[in-house]
Amino acid sequence: MTDNRVERRLAAILAADVVGYSRLTGLDEEGTHLRLRERLRGLADPKVSEHRGKVIKYTGDGMLVEFASVVDAVRCAIEVQRDMAKRNATVAQVERIEFRIGIHLGDIIVDEDDIFGDGVNIAVRLEGIAEPGGVCLSDDAQRQIRGKVHIAFEDMGPQDLKNISEPMRAWRLRTNSNASPATSTKPPVGTTQSLPLPDKPSIAVLPFENMSGDPEQEYFADGMAEEIITALSRFKSLFVIGRNSSFTYKRRTVDAKQVGRELGVRYVLEGSVRKAGSRVRITGQLVEAVTDRPLWADHFDGALEDVFGLQDQVTMTVVGLIAPKLEQAEIERSRQKPTEKLDSYDLYLRGMALHTRRRTQSEAREFFRKAFERDPEYAAAYAMAAWTFLVQQVTSGLPLTAEMRADAIQFARLGARAENSDAFTLARCGHVLTYFGHEYDRGLRMVEQAVALNPNLAIAWYSRGWVALMCGEAERAIESLGRMIRLSPFDPLRATAWLGISFAHFYQERFEEGCTSAVKAFQFTADTNMLEAYIANSVRAGHVAEAREAAARLLKIQPDYHALGREAVPFRSAEVREQIVAAFRAAGLPD
Repeated sequence: MTDNRVERRLAAILAADVVGYSRLTGLDEEGTHLRLRERLRGLADPKVSEHRGKVIKYTGDGMLVEFASVVDAVRCAIEVQRDMAKRNATVAQVERIEFRIGIHLGDIIVDEDDIFGDGVNIAVRLEGIAEPGGVCLSDDAQRQIRGKVHIAFEDMGPQDLKNISEPMRAWRLRTNSNASPATSTKPPVGTTQSLPLPDKPSIAVLPFENMSGDPEQEYFADGMAEEIITALSRFKSLFVIGRNSSFTYKRRTVDAKQVGRELGVRYVLEGSVRKAGSRVRITGQLVEAVTDRPLWADHFDGALEDVFGLQDQVTMTVVGLIAPKLEQAEIERSRQKPTEKLDSYDLYLRGMALHTRRRTQSEAREFFRKAFERDPEYAAAYAMAAWTFLVQQVTSGLPLTAEMRADAIQFARLGARAENSDAFTLARCGHVLTYFGHEYDRGLRMVEQAVALNPNLAIAWYSRGWVALMCGEAERAIESLGRMIRLSPFDPLRATAWLGISFAHFYQERFEEGCTSAVKAFQFTADTNMLEAYIANSVRAGHVAEAREAAARLLKIQPDYHALGREAVPFRSAEVREQIVAAFRAAGLPD
């Protein structure tokens, strides 16, 4: 009879990984790989053997080691960290490899040459909360070394470890600047407690590292970070750490987790500048501090003689990409919260999650309504509640009831009244007031103020484009919507941005260009309104057969469709509205 019993044993597990490995490989992939291999094989492996450990596996940026004795595991960890610190003191900062180490004593499952179970998982989670160059022990491991290892460990208290059901008490050892383990149980001088996270997305921009080998480029690297801090600060929905605090990390080796704890932020942006000949490369990476998980990374190349133009380009692109990334990350975080613990902000985020699905606008609106009912000054919640009505009408192709239109206008007015210095709120509310309320002059003033307040906010340019279009300023509409697409190239709204550009071409009687822009619009989505601009431009360009074919396609998607006339795009110009309706009729669409 086959014995299917699982093999188990008690063991001390050491888990180690490299601090900021993704950042290091982004800066120098091959060099980082070679340096890590040298540290593992030339330093860590001999220490493991010396202390009677067994390397179970290498994990890409670290290792998993089994010991029969916790004392051996801890002594090995201390010696590895001490020797690593000595080696790092002799090399340039960008070439430093630092480990975090976690150790736990627990029951493990043995399966051929690998090990599994909570004993392994806890060691890995402890490594995740260790500081760079430090060691973190579970309470079970720390009890086994008392009186046997003459190094003082600091009590961290109960810790919530990911995917571990109950908080676990943990202990930590740090190394000082002389590469020697701390011998006092008191926290080291300068140690700060973790700061609480703000109730909105929070970010710190670290000083960009000058990888050029040219001290003259230091000012450019510093300026890059400062420009991005300033640009992000214009987003009232973000909590941005000021330059003076961020720059205390200049020339220090830290990881995102440490920065997150010390500054009280959820996200960290880091980067580098490298000069090669007459070219400059700027690299940036956005990291979730709590998990040390990269959310976004990219690089930008440009000519050295245009460094300030390149700086502006990177700032605009990075900020345009980061803001939506932060919003999406916050939405995902809110989804994991128990529903009975929701506050106004979490209700708002849940509304945003439903809003992005486009077909669930009424459900999203209820969350926004609950958000501003709990906080009557929550301007963004009013703005989004109003916005859901616009999206609902545009995606359905059917006009709203008079009551719904009145609610949209009321919410937009309340949002504008509650906050007149927030670009996001001004843009959304100005757009709605123009679309439903036909308050053309007021709407235009609001969206102009929005782009002035925050020229890096994609939705501000989007609303400015559409409001300018409705007011009859076609060229300004094309410029604004093009800017929105440039700022947020993967934004779901890019389809309706192309739609707006197509209608702007119609207004200018550039019908062939209008058809081309309309094709770009409905390549992204099958929404019926994406076909409207193509139909109108095709009729006026003399392509009536193509227009009728598109109209038939539209009616097949939505049999109850009726041309909204004024509401398809509520142009201020009655003449343009009549031209659109006439084109729809010529294509065979019902009034």
